[in-house]
Amino acid sequence: MERRKFIRNGVVSMAAFSIIPSHVLGGRNYVAPSDQLTKAIIGVGSMGRGHIPYEDTRVVAICDVDKRHIELAKAELAKAGMKNDVKVYHDYRELLLNKDIDIVHIATPPHWHGIMSVDAANAGKDVWCEKPMTRTIGEGLRVKEAIAANGRMFRLNTWFRFKDNFYGMNTTVKPIKKLVDSGLLGWPLKVTVNAATGFDWKFYWIGRTDLDIQTVPADLDYEMWLGPAPFKPYHPHRTHGTFRGYWDYDGGGLGDMGQHYLDPVQYFLGKDHTSPVRVDVDTEQQHPDAAGIWKRVELTYADGCKIILDGDNRDKDAAYIEGPKGKLFKGFKSDIPDLEKKLAALPDPDPQIGTFSDSVKSRQKFALNEENGFRSSTLVNMAIIAIRLGRSLKFDPDKCEFIDDHAANLLIHQPMRAPWKI
Repeated sequence: MERRKFIRNGVVSMAAFSIIPSHVLGGRNYVAPSDQLTKAIIGVGSMGRGHIPYEDTRVVAICDVDKRHIELAKAELAKAGMKNDVKVYHDYRELLLNKDIDIVHIATPPHWHGIMSVDAANAGKDVWCEKPMTRTIGEGLRVKEAIAANGRMFRLNTWFRFKDNFYGMNTTVKPIKKLVDSGLLGWPLKVTVNAATGFDWKFYWIGRTDLDIQTVPADLDYEMWLGPAPFKPYHPHRTHGTFRGYWDYDGGGLGDMGQHYLDPVQYFLGKDHTSPVRVDVDTEQQHPDAAGIWKRVELTYADGCKIILDGDNRDKDAAYIEGPKGKLFKGFKSDIPDLEKKLAALPDPDPQIGTFSDSVKSRQKFALNEENGFRSSTLVNMAIIAIRLGRSLKFDPDKCEFIDDHAANLLIHQPMRAPWKI
């Protein structure tokens, strides 16, 4: 069978092969091109270009609506020795027709994440998507459905639940998970995410309200860049490096960093299959177009656990995690005696697949996939909706809708500009 069909079937019959050691073929770390997974990148701005050589994959196609991005990506591909055999696309729908692509990496602004993930899954591709997973809760539901219906693998590109030091905690998330699971802190828990505990909300990602109409650069297809977003006259501040400041495309610093910060919290609290039942906010009135700063968000679960998003850093002495029996502070400092010794005696959390190529080959879910990724994306989107409306909201985590609040539910399923639909 063709290599990709073999991988997608997820069937390995070791008896059918005579294995030749890789060092005989070309070095201990050598991977033959025929054994590499192929990847296409949609959106080759700085994030997309930064993932050209990555995780045992070979780029075979790129797509962008800005010709300048394409030229920069070609230069990066040439450095990696891939330029000559990489196909270039302007419209991602044409790229999805390419049967030689295993994985589609979506590195566009978030207003494209949902529709592109669904289209890629429907085209039989495995999906690697940048954070936030989707700009709305409703789009996240559609992505979950499409991945399941097509039997695809999905990776959301934030990784702190399974590797790397977790910002100001000076440790990976694993010992935090062990601590929470041990019960040494008690229950319920309160988690405070602010500058004092090591997390910067990046309030410089705010929109402008004084934009004049400017001429669209000849290299940019602005109509395609907008895609499903409402039409707004072109200004460079809406696009590329500063798009995060506008509700139509993202959600300010919260949209940018929220899933990085909150997905590990959801993981170590054991909330991967549910959502908070209430969100309370303290915020300045928000502009309908430009995202602004906010003061505080409290997300409360049915069992009393809380996540505090402390935007104005009012809790300068807060513990990162506080329970009735103990506290954990920035730098993994705690008031629990002999904490390291106690944790060393406890079992590690269940193993996770932390390399997407392994997930694609084995057909086993990646550590952060469409299901738990949807729940942490929902944390961010719940907070954004409450901030935009400027009021507290009740949420049904099973139905994934707000209770008795029509305006809030309209922001769950936001319309797309014709002819785009998900």
